[in-house]
Amino acid sequence: MFITRARLPLEADTRRYPFTLPAVRRLLDGQELEFGTPVTFLVGENGSGKSTLIEALAVAAGFNAEGGSQNFRFATRASESSLGDHLVLRWERRKPRTGYFLRAESYYNVASEIERLDREPGGGRKIVESYGGVSAHERSHGESFLDLVTHRFGAQGLYFLDEPEAALSVRGCLAVLARIGDLVGQGCQFVIATHSPILLAAPGARILQLDAEGALGEVPFDEALPVALTRDFLAAPDRYLRHL
Repeated sequence: MFITRARLPLEADTRRYPFTLPAVRRLLDGQELEFGTPVTFLVGENGSGKSTLIEALAVAAGFNAEGGSQNFRFATRASESSLGDHLVLRWERRKPRTGYFLRAESYYNVASEIERLDREPGGGRKIVESYGGVSAHERSHGESFLDLVTHRFGAQGLYFLDEPEAALSVRGCLAVLARIGDLVGQGCQFVIATHSPILLAAPGARILQLDAEGALGEVPFDEALPVALTRDFLAAPDRYLRHL
C-alpha cells in the first residue's frame, strides 16, 4: 500500500456541498476510510457520494481533478468539490513510482489535453506513445480505456478509477480485471468506485459499501449491491419486469 487511510478534520466543514452529503458527514464525525488491501472498491447507489470521494482522494494525492497523471494541470470546466483540499491521507514510507486518476466522464478532456501537449514544439517523445501510440480520439471509448490500463499503467503505481466500466463491454471488464490482477502482483494499489459485479470479483479486494445514511461498511462480494441485485435480476428477470 501507498496510502492506508484518509480522514477529514472537523474544521473542514463549510456547511455546503459536498459537506452536506451523508457520507462526508460521517467522515466529519470521525469515521475514516481505511485501505487495508491493494484493491479497495467503493460501491453504492447513484448519489451516495462514492465518485465524490474518489475525486477527493485523487486530488488529495496530487492528481488533476479531471483525470490524468500527477503531471496534468488543466481544467476544461472546474466542477470538482473542495473536499480533496481538506482530506488528510496517511502515506506509507514506500512511494509510488507512477499513478493515474481515471475519471470516466472526463477522459475525453484528458485525451484532448494529450493531443494539445503533443502538438507543442520541442516536446521530445510524444505522450501518446505511452498510451499505445494511437490517440484516444481515434479509438472507441472502450478501446481507449483498455489502451490506458494496458500501456500507461505500470508497476508500483497508485491508481484511482471512477466507474471504469462506463465504456467497457463485459469482455472489456474482464480484461481490466485481469490487468488489475497483474498490476497488483507488481506492487500497485487501486481505489475504485464501480457498479460492475465483474470488477468487484478482484481476488483479495476490500469492498466498502455506502448506504443512504452515509454509513460505509465492508461487505463480502456476494452481499455487494451490484452483485446481489444483478444476480437476482438474472435469476428471474420476468419478476423484475412485472414490477417495473
